[in-house]
Amino acid sequence: MLSDMETGTPPGTITLKLVDSISDIPAADWASCAAGVPGGAENPFISHDFLRILEQSGSVGGDTGWQPRHLTLCDGGGRLLAAMPLYVKSHSYGEYVFDQGWARAFENAGGDYYPKLLSAVPFTPVTGPRLLLRADAPPGVAAVMMTGLRRLAEDNELSGVHVNFVTAAEYQDFTERGWLGRIGTQYHWTNQGYRSFDDFLAQFSSRKRKAVRKERQAVADSGLTLVTLTGDELREEHWDAFDRLYRATSDRKWGWPYLTREFFFRLGETMADQVVLVMARDGTRWVGGALNLLGGDTLYGRNWGGAGEYPFLHFEACYYRALDFAIERGLARVEAGAQGEHKIQRGYLPVETYSVHHLTHPGLRDAVAGFLDNERAAMAQEITALMAESPYKREG
Repeated sequence: MLSDMETGTPPGTITLKLVDSISDIPAADWASCAAGVPGGAENPFISHDFLRILEQSGSVGGDTGWQPRHLTLCDGGGRLLAAMPLYVKSHSYGEYVFDQGWARAFENAGGDYYPKLLSAVPFTPVTGPRLLLRADAPPGVAAVMMTGLRRLAEDNELSGVHVNFVTAAEYQDFTERGWLGRIGTQYHWTNQGYRSFDDFLAQFSSRKRKAVRKERQAVADSGLTLVTLTGDELREEHWDAFDRLYRATSDRKWGWPYLTREFFFRLGETMADQVVLVMARDGTRWVGGALNLLGGDTLYGRNWGGAGEYPFLHFEACYYRALDFAIERGLARVEAGAQGEHKIQRGYLPVETYSVHHLTHPGLRDAVAGFLDNERAAMAQEITALMAESPYKREG
C-alpha cells in the first residue's frame, strides 16, 4: 500500500517518496527543510530527534496504530527538497483533533474510515509547520506536496488525509486549494515584558490575583519540595519517577499511556537541553511531575503525572512554575496544551488552532463540510465568550 510517485515538474523530474522510518532520512537534510519555513528550526516537536525518539522508543510503529510513512520530495539528483511527518492510522487516538464522529457516521453508512492518513506529531497538540520546505526549493514544490497527499489517499482508496495543528499560513494555503478547514482552541500565555511573577499578577483584577496567590501559598505550606530541572540536572531517578507518575495518572483517568518508558529516557539523553521538568517531592518520594519542552522563544507544556491528593499541585507544577521559568528566561510564550478552561483564570487565554482535511468520498466530504461551517461559527462565538472570563484588568 502507498506506493511512491514520480511527477514531471520544472525544473525537472521530482520524486515523491514514502519513508518507513525517520532514521532513513539524513538528519541534516530534514533540518534543512525545517529551517526553510517560519518557526521550523525552533520547534522541537518537528525536529528529527523528537520524531526519531518516538519511533525508536516504540511509542509509534508496531501495533500502536501509528505507522510511519513520512512523505519526502527529492529532485532529480536525489536532494531532499521537502518533507512531511506522515502516518497511516488505524484509529483516531492521540490526535487531539476529534474526528470519531465522522468515522462512526461513515461506517454506519457502510464505509471504511480506517486506515486514514495523518500528518501530525504523535500525541502532541502543538502548532507548528507540517510542510517542511528547503529555502531554496523551486516554486511549486509546496503545491506538489499538497497534491501528493491527496493522491495518496485517493489512489489507495483511503477515506482521507488530515493535517493537524498547522500554522495559520499553512491553513490558508491548504484551504485555498480546496481542503476543509477546522478551527479549535487552546490556552496560551503571552509575556508582556514581565520582570517577575508578581509583576505579571499585578495585571490581574484584585480578586483573581488573590486566588492565584492563595493557590501558590497552599502548595508552599504543604511541605512539598518542587524543583525545575533541565539539561545535565536531569537524572535517571527523575525519569523513573516521572514515568511512574505518568502511567499512574493515565490509569486513574482511564486513559492510555501513549509514551513508553524508553521514550522519556531517550528524550533525556538526546534533548536534555530542551527539557524542562518540574518535579514535586513529599519527603523522599516523588509525587508529581510536569514535562515541558523548550523551543526558540516558547515553553510547551506537555505531560503531567501525579500520585496522591495535593491541593493545587497540578496548577503550581504545570502552570505557575512554567511562567516562572518563562519570565526568568525572557520567553515570549507558554503554550499549556489542549483543553482546560480553568487555565484562563491563571493567565492563559484562548487562541485559535487549525487543522485541514481532505475526504475522498463525496458524500462524507459534503457532510463534514457543512458540519465544519457550523463549527467554525460556534468556535468564534466560544472564543469571544471565553475571553470575557479573562482575569486581566479591563482597560478604562
